[in-house]
Amino acid sequence: MRIAMIGTGYVGLVSGACLSEFGHDVVCVDKDAAKVAALRSGVMPIFEPGLEDVVAANAKAGRLSFETDLARAVKGAEAVFIAVGTPSRRGDGHADLSYVFAAAEEIAAALDGPAVVVTKSTVPVGTSRKVEEIIRTKNPKAQFDMASNPEFLREGSAIEDFRRPDRVVVGCDSDRAKERMREVYRPLYLGETPILFTSRESAELIKYAANAFLATKISFINEMASLCEKVGADVQDVARGIGLDRRIGSKFLHAGPGFGGSCFPKDTLALVKTARDAGAPSLIVEAVVAVNDARKEDMARKVEAAFGGVKGKTIAVLGLTFKPNTDDMRDAPSLVILPYLKKAGAIIRAYDPEGAKEATKLMNLEFCPDAYAALAGADGVVILTEWNEFRALDLGRMKAALKTPLMVDLRNIYHPTMMADAGFRYVSVGRADA
Repeated sequence: MRIAMIGTGYVGLVSGACLSEFGHDVVCVDKDAAKVAALRSGVMPIFEPGLEDVVAANAKAGRLSFETDLARAVKGAEAVFIAVGTPSRRGDGHADLSYVFAAAEEIAAALDGPAVVVTKSTVPVGTSRKVEEIIRTKNPKAQFDMASNPEFLREGSAIEDFRRPDRVVVGCDSDRAKERMREVYRPLYLGETPILFTSRESAELIKYAANAFLATKISFINEMASLCEKVGADVQDVARGIGLDRRIGSKFLHAGPGFGGSCFPKDTLALVKTARDAGAPSLIVEAVVAVNDARKEDMARKVEAAFGGVKGKTIAVLGLTFKPNTDDMRDAPSLVILPYLKKAGAIIRAYDPEGAKEATKLMNLEFCPDAYAALAGADGVVILTEWNEFRALDLGRMKAALKTPLMVDLRNIYHPTMMADAGFRYVSVGRADA
């Protein structure tokens, strides 16, 4: 099948590359000529484990190509995916759909045969209908069906998520669209991956509801962590105790400095806005957003208190991205915590395995080439992102490098007893200090 993927951001690039791996002929489109040239040369615009290899293998096989001309890519395509950005709109938090609607207008002018046009971007309920209206208004003779096909990719494990998803959700109204989408995902269907066909409105809401529910689990366990610190409980024991209940599950019950990234912050805000506009406000999701915003500031104050004030003190910071195995800095807790500490007079020396380039655009920090370079002469260390390489640092070498053996671990990757035995003052989240 010939597929056009409009947009080479995180969703578009990963989806396009993986669909080409399924055997489809995929053309990925982006208006950024420099980005397209880089992709043609094998240079990835994002860090995602395994992506470079998938792109290289399928480009070499002739199944994956990159293009700046949308009309050329759409011509003859049997499926056209819209995978452009939908950032939060300034002022009201609603998803900015200007890129989606602009793509719809260009697609309308380029369609030259029966095709299914698919919204892959995360969009509010009703967007698919508006996209269809734009295309039919601009090109009344266009032969196409519409579908909504939200993605459920986790940054850092997106390739595996696409290859072996929990489910594929497709919202469509016609048998032709359903059959076309079955063909797109035929390799997964043969592997007995559940493919859920719904209305387009249901598919759009499923994406937001899923992310809001996961975000709720994070905010909930972070509130429990604060309570644990007050009453002498251990949040990891609490999380384990409730997570073993199969109705709850253990995932997303890891206390920390709050959620960030490209999905949860903007999707919870968009769902809040959609619910308010529909006259069915989601008070739970509104609380999740408020708790998460407050959490990041609370963690900044926690660090400040652990250091006994930070004015004039040098803090080694390990990890800047919102999660490990990505270079994504969008809404990362570090973007709240570190400016707070700097304003309070701290000197920040930071290291992140992949995030320094993006962080440089957002914060004025001293970036170090490795963890031990950041530690050298610092008054203490703060762990903000749980990269694997931070899980087994040489504690003796760390202690020797630091002025004061203080670690503030906002990801709970070390055990308090072990840190105490190593001579550290250890402050974590939802557990007693050591």
